Amino acid sequence: MSAKKAEKDQPVDLNQPEKQEEKTELKIKEKAPVIESGFKVSEQEEIEYLQEEREEKEACAASGQSAEPPPDLKETIIKLQAELESKNREIAGLKQSVEELKDKFLRSVAELDNIRKRTEREKEEFFQYALSDLLRDILPIIDNFERALKASGDEVDGKTFREGVELIYRMLLNLVKKHGVRPIQLENNKFDPNLHQALVSEESAEVSEPEIKEELQKGYLLHNRLLRPTMVKVIIPKKN
Repeated sequence: MSAKKAEKDQPVDLNQPEKQEEKTELKIKEKAPVIESGFKVSEQEEIEYLQEEREEKEACAASGQSAEPPPDLKETIIKLQAELESKNREIAGLKQSVEELKDKFLRSVAELDNIRKRTEREKEEFFQYALSDLLRDILPIIDNFERALKASGDEVDGKTFREGVELIYRMLLNLVKKHGVRPIQLENNKFDPNLHQALVSEESAEVSEPEIKEELQKGYLLHNRLLRPTMVKVIIPKKN
């Protein structure tokens, strides 16, 4: 009992926390990084280093905790998500438009190819049958030639045969006129190299410029274009 009383009577050591701190410092010294020989670090510096390291770890742990973002940041995120969805919808619409335009383009290419083939076929058929009307009009003239040849052996008088040939000749002239062909008319026997072709030339002192003396073969115009020049005999001025 005296011993317990003596312990109670002993004064309280107010420096006891310091002893605990000393124990902590000893543990800190044990855990402190090993310093290379030749470089000494004070105990106070070691304690400050470890406290800073502990504070950094606590700050990292605190920052890792999930927390609600501030209201401004939350609104910004919602706005950006809405804009992203709008852009995605716009991209989808553009892709659909591209596909539609691609389909229209392919259809147009196919249609143009069909038009080209049809045009080539029609062009070929046109060249094959362009003279159908003209040849159809010539057939009656051929029939008249056949009749004239059959009648020529039975007729004694050549007058009837000549009349038949003249009739066929007139029919041919009317036919070619119907299709725009007309004979070239000589005007004042003046030689025109654009319409006439000189087969024979003869010098004469009576002329001062080339003149047509004789028409050897008739020429023709198709509308306003030369179809065949007139073959002529030409008189040219005599050379001194």
